[in-house]
Amino acid sequence: MGAKGKGSRTERELVQILKDNNWAAIRVAGSGLTSDPNTDVIAGNGKRHLAIECKSVKGKYKHLYSEQIEDLIKFSKNFGAEPWIAIRFNVKGWYFLKPENLTKTKTNLSVSLKLAEEKGLKFSKLINL
Repeated sequence: MGAKGKGSRTERELVQILKDNNWAAIRVAGSGLTSDPNTDVIAGNGKRHLAIECKSVKGKYKHLYSEQIEDLIKFSKNFGAEPWIAIRFNVKGWYFLKPENLTKTKTNLSVSLKLAEEKGLKFSKLINL
């Protein structure tokens, strides 16, 4: 399965987890394919709105394009949503990070499993903020 298929599967998994916890959630069709700022998943529970960029990784590091995160922030601001990066480490499960918690590299951004464990939230914490 290619990167697109894996990404779609990860997004669908997160949408289902949100729905199972009484949140309304949808995948944004074509996210990343237009020049307009957008996100992978939009979710809400009547009180909070989340704009989520989804990633999954087999190892302990994930590199992210700065533009993707800038688009997430811009979309979130325009939509009135909280921006989150959801990253699923295959060995540890889901972590949710605010954009400002990502590590800046010379060219882009990254998140390590260690950073996610230190600064990220597990799903149950995220939905109960």
